[in-house]
Amino acid sequence: MLKSVTLPGGEQVPALGQGTWFMGETPARRRAEIDALRLGIELGARLVDTAEMYGEGLTEDLVGEALQGYRDRAFLVSKVYPHNASRKGVVAACERSLARLKTDRLDLYLLHWRGSHPFAETIAGFEALQAAGKIRHWGVSNLDPDDMEELLAAGGGACAVNQILYNPSRRGPEFDLMPMLARQGIPVMAYSPIEQGRLSRSGALGLVATKYGVDPFQVALAWVMRRPDVIAIPKASREAHVRANVAAAGLVLDAQDLALIDADFPPPTRPRALEML
Repeated sequence: MLKSVTLPGGEQVPALGQGTWFMGETPARRRAEIDALRLGIELGARLVDTAEMYGEGLTEDLVGEALQGYRDRAFLVSKVYPHNASRKGVVAACERSLARLKTDRLDLYLLHWRGSHPFAETIAGFEALQAAGKIRHWGVSNLDPDDMEELLAAGGGACAVNQILYNPSRRGPEFDLMPMLARQGIPVMAYSPIEQGRLSRSGALGLVATKYGVDPFQVALAWVMRRPDVIAIPKASREAHVRANVAAAGLVLDAQDLALIDADFPPPTRPRALEML
């Protein structure tokens, strides 16, 4: 069984989920992508993350097809465009997402990044959706410490997660954002946890991989999930990749492994601007 992360309300979700960025955009890959998502759910990676931005709805449509017969087993996450995040706009956007996803509710709905609409309006929209049973939890994505302070001051105490770019080569949030979120009991959802396959296979990741007989990307994924408050959402569009990700969730790195990785990817010593992909 995969380890879990506890949301602020006490609900537990798997520490390993499935990202879907770029899925559903190539018809020839559709069957394999659907099979991969379903296998992930069967293996315990039942958190599935998508967004209205992905393929301008094509990805949500694919996820909706993949979840037919699996919906009650999945923890479904989607995200609203900032320009749709007004009080009324967020409700309308959610309705469109629900239609594409072929479901009556989202388990978690996120503001994709900060836009021009005040946080109070977006929160009011989220709360209206909760009251109507259309979403169960809400959260944010790509918000830095100042944004989070403003969100909380605007009545955002129910924020369930902050989804951010985090992997061994993107450690900036460790300096200030992640400690702040930890104090508030808000987990991190790490997107691109293996930098979309661009992390070096040599150096520390390669050495640790050799030690355990695994792939360097599995080491990077295990590194992201070493923290008890981080959910990783790598994309896997092939069944072999799904199985590798699930295996990585069971890999426990020791102090020597972490020291090697720190040497190649030093932790931050000062605040850094939050990065996005």
